[in-house]
Amino acid sequence: MKIRIRGNSIRYRLTKSEVEQFTKTGRFEETTNFGNSVFTYALEASETSNVMDAQFETNTITLFLSKEKSTGWYTSNNIGFSHTIKREDGSELSLLVEKDFVCMDERVEDQSDNYPNPKA
Repeated sequence: MKIRIRGNSIRYRLTKSEVEQFTKTGRFEETTNFGNSVFTYALEASETSNVMDAQFETNTITLFLSKEKSTGWYTSNNIGFSHTIKREDGSELSLLVEKDFVCMDERVEDQSDNYPNPKA
């Protein structure tokens, strides 16, 4: 799973096997070990909410996607989900979770588990 953070927006991109694991178990996470602390980012299916949400606690960003939406995501043509949260202080947090496609330009990284690019 890849994470991209820019200002008040968070985007996760998941490969085929990651989406499959998430839809089967209801959770997928990655960690980055900095030596003195570990940063975790996770996607979790929520049984209590129908809208995407996010939290940051104990060095972990967790994005929540409704269980209803996440269940059939692996086998569907749905690329992803997005939602903008309006916070009490007037700020907005944009969330995006999507399937990771093979890039059109040359990449050094392994893309064998990525979804075929529809523009290819």
